[in-house]
Order: sequence, then C-alpha cells, then structure tokens
Amino acid sequence: MSIIRIVLAIILPPLGVFFTVGLGKHFWINILLTLLGFIPGIVHAVWIIAKNDGN
Repeated sequence: MSIIRIVLAIILPPLGVFFTVGLGKHFWINILLTLLGFIPGIVHAVWIIAKNDGN
C-alpha cells in the first residue's frame, strides 16, 4: 500500500498525505507547500508517508 501512496504523492502530493494521515495538520501543510512549489509538496508527502509507514 505504501508504494501506491508514494506514487500518488508524486502525482498529487496532498492525496498521498490524505491517504496516510487524513485531514490533519500535515495535510494542510502539504496543501500550502504544494501551492508554494510542487517539489516541496512532493518531498513533504514522501517524508510523511515514510515516517508513518511503520504504523
């Protein structure tokens, strides 16, 4: 499942974060980062997915 979330994070970063943590603060931070620049949104999304992969 994490591979699918990482692919989603590359295509649309907030979607990957949403499927990992839901509508929490990390989702809204990722929306902001994606709007400011697509690459920071991707980096944040992959980081959140990797961080929560063990849970």
